[in-house]
Formats: sequence, structure tokens, C-alpha cells
Amino acid sequence: MYMGRTKIAICALFSLLLVCSCTSYKRVPYLQNSGEYAAVEQNISAYEPRIQPQDLLTITVINPENLTSSLAYNLTAPVDMNRTNSLTSQPTLQNYLVDSEGYVNIPSVGMVKIGGLTIPEAESVIFEKVKGAFSATPVVTVRFVDFKVSVLGEVTAPGSFTIKNGKVNIFQALSLARDLTIYGMRENVKLIRESEDGRKEIVELNLNDASILDSPYYYLQQNDIVYVTPNE
Repeated sequence: MYMGRTKIAICALFSLLLVCSCTSYKRVPYLQNSGEYAAVEQNISAYEPRIQPQDLLTITVINPENLTSSLAYNLTAPVDMNRTNSLTSQPTLQNYLVDSEGYVNIPSVGMVKIGGLTIPEAESVIFEKVKGAFSATPVVTVRFVDFKVSVLGEVTAPGSFTIKNGKVNIFQALSLARDLTIYGMRENVKLIRESEDGRKEIVELNLNDASILDSPYYYLQQNDIVYVTPNE
């Protein structure tokens, strides 16, 4: 009699564990309704990160016919010739800090507003400012120096990550943190974002839903924080 009750209890416990594990598994896979998403007409547009206040940038202006003539348009620091390990007298290029109004101060040009622009748009604006100073067509290059995102919470390797080209989506950011742990809630990932005017917003993202691919928060912006909520 006792053995029979024990077997029934074990079977009941096993059934409960099986149901719980099946329910938990349903929360694990990403993009569960991807088949439905594939059938929907997508709004295809290429994402370009935009320059924000406090961004660090490299900006170079080069005259292909005469490199010396373009030095006056680049932010540089002179080399200390008193240092014994100085191997060259060439100046070192410095980074530009975008101010709170979105401006950078370019030598021989002055204050130029590039905040809110994409990299190609910023290059075009600077090109228009400097092209008249050269007989040949100058080459203007703008690049991010410190485009960073942070991933915290229930991930394998939380931390801050520098993105060289300034373009990263939510899944790529999570892969840099070596993915969520089994305890992370895929349906409740929080994105903390600060706008140009200093306002903060917290957005909840559901990684199980394929519609996230069309979300305005799918691509991350400079200094975004991704927080993976632990399950119960």
C-alpha cells in the first residue's frame, strides 16, 4: 500500500516537473513567431547611427594633391621634441568632443553643428565648409571613437562594449555579453536610453516576439543600457 502511494507521488512529481519544464522552454527561444513575421511586408530602411552630444569623434580633412595644406584643418597636438623616444615631428591627430549643443570646433573653419546627423551627413556638411580652400576635391572622414553600449543583468558576461562602426542591434549586443543565462527573462528585457535633451526612458522589449525586428529600439544608440531581468 505504502509503495503504491510512493509510486503515485513520484509519477505526480515527474508530471509536474515535465509540465513546468515545457512551460519554461516556451520562454527561451528568440523570435518564436518568425514565420508570421516573414509573411508580413517589411519596411526596409538602412539604419545609420546619429551623432549625439558628448560623442568623441575623429575628423580628418585631406587634400590629395598636397597633404601639408590640409594640416590646418585637422585638430592636432604638437609632438614634444624634448622626449628622447620621439621618432617623428609629425603632429598627432586629436579627438573631437561634440558639445552639449551638437557643435564641434574645427580648425580654420570654426563651430560646425553636426549633432543629430549621421556620419555621411556630417562628412557632407564639413566638406561644404572646406571645399573652397582647395584646388582639388578634399576628402573628409568622420568616425566614432567611443560608441559604447552596456549590457547588465542575467547575461553571461555583463559589461560595456565599444562598437567601432557605431552600428549594433539588440541581439548583437547580447552576443557581446555572451547571451542571456537560462534565468534571464527573454520577454522582459529593459532598454534604458537618454535622449539628446537629457530625458531618460525605459522600454521593455520582448525578444520572443519577431516584431522586435521592426522596433525603433532594435538598433541601439550611443550609451544605451540593456538590462536583462531575472526570472522568479
